[in-house]
Amino acid sequence: MRLDKFLKVSRLIKRRTVANEACDNGRVMINDKPAKAGTNVKAGDIITIGFGNKEVRVEVLDVRETVKKEEAESMYRELT
Repeated sequence: MRLDKFLKVSRLIKRRTVANEACDNGRVMINDKPAKAGTNVKAGDIITIGFGNKEVRVEVLDVRETVKKEEAESMYRELT
Protein backbone atom coordinates (compact mmCIF):
# COMPACT_ATOMS: atom_id res chain seq x y z
CA MET A 1 0.00 0.00 0.00
CA ARG A 2 1.20 3.53 -0.76
CA LEU A 3 2.49 5.51 2.20
CA ASP A 4 0.05 8.41 1.75
CA LYS A 5 -2.91 6.02 1.64
CA PHE A 6 -1.69 4.13 4.73
CA LEU A 7 -1.41 7.39 6.69
CA LYS A 8 -4.99 8.28 5.76
CA VAL A 9 -6.53 4.81 6.29
CA SER A 10 -4.80 4.41 9.67
CA ARG A 11 -5.92 7.97 10.54
CA LEU A 12 -2.42 9.12 11.49
CA ILE A 13 -3.08 12.01 9.09
CA LYS A 14 -6.67 13.00 8.32
CA ARG A 15 -6.51 13.68 4.58
CA ARG A 16 -4.50 12.05 1.81
CA THR A 17 -3.55 15.42 0.31
CA VAL A 18 -2.07 16.48 3.65
CA ALA A 19 -0.20 13.15 3.83
CA ASN A 20 1.13 13.81 0.30
CA GLU A 21 2.37 17.27 1.29
CA ALA A 22 4.05 15.91 4.44
CA CYS A 23 5.90 13.32 2.34
CA ASP A 24 6.91 15.89 -0.29
CA ASN A 25 8.29 18.20 2.41
CA GLY A 26 10.45 15.42 3.90
CA ARG A 27 8.56 15.18 7.20
CA VAL A 28 7.82 11.44 6.86
CA MET A 29 10.46 8.72 7.09
CA ILE A 30 10.27 4.94 6.83
CA ASN A 31 12.97 3.01 8.68
CA ASP A 32 14.93 6.28 9.16
CA LYS A 33 15.02 7.04 5.41
CA PRO A 34 13.07 9.94 3.82
CA ALA A 35 10.00 8.53 2.06
CA LYS A 36 7.96 9.67 -0.93
CA ALA A 37 4.15 9.42 -0.97
CA GLY A 38 4.30 6.43 -3.33
CA THR A 39 6.68 4.37 -1.17
CA ASN A 40 5.33 0.91 -0.41
CA VAL A 41 4.44 0.24 3.25
CA LYS A 42 4.52 -3.26 4.74
CA ALA A 43 4.10 -4.77 8.20
CA GLY A 44 7.17 -4.25 10.37
CA ASP A 45 8.12 -0.85 8.93
CA ILE A 46 8.84 2.01 11.36
CA ILE A 47 7.24 5.29 10.25
CA THR A 48 8.38 8.61 11.72
CA ILE A 49 6.20 11.69 11.15
CA GLY A 50 7.27 15.22 12.09
CA PHE A 51 4.41 17.45 13.26
CA GLY A 52 6.03 20.84 13.91
CA ASN A 53 8.15 20.33 17.03
CA LYS A 54 6.50 16.96 17.85
CA GLU A 55 7.60 13.65 16.35
CA VAL A 56 5.45 10.51 16.15
CA ARG A 57 7.03 7.06 15.66
CA VAL A 58 4.83 4.07 14.88
CA GLU A 59 5.42 0.46 13.88
CA VAL A 60 3.17 -0.87 11.12
CA LEU A 61 1.34 -3.97 12.37
CA ASP A 62 -1.20 -4.49 9.59
CA VAL A 63 -1.91 -3.10 6.12
CA ARG A 64 -5.56 -3.03 5.03
CA GLU A 65 -7.29 -1.13 2.20
CA THR A 66 -10.29 -0.14 4.31
CA VAL A 67 -10.86 -0.09 8.04
CA LYS A 68 -13.51 1.21 10.42
CA LYS A 69 -12.69 4.22 12.56
CA GLU A 70 -12.66 2.14 15.76
CA GLU A 71 -10.23 -0.40 14.28
CA ALA A 72 -7.77 2.12 12.75
CA GLU A 73 -5.44 2.06 15.76
CA SER A 74 -4.98 -1.71 15.37
CA MET A 75 -2.99 -1.04 12.18
CA TYR A 76 -0.04 0.45 14.07
CA ARG A 77 1.67 0.57 17.47
CA GLU A 78 3.05 3.83 18.81
CA LEU A 79 6.70 3.77 19.85
CA THR A 80 8.39 6.09 22.33
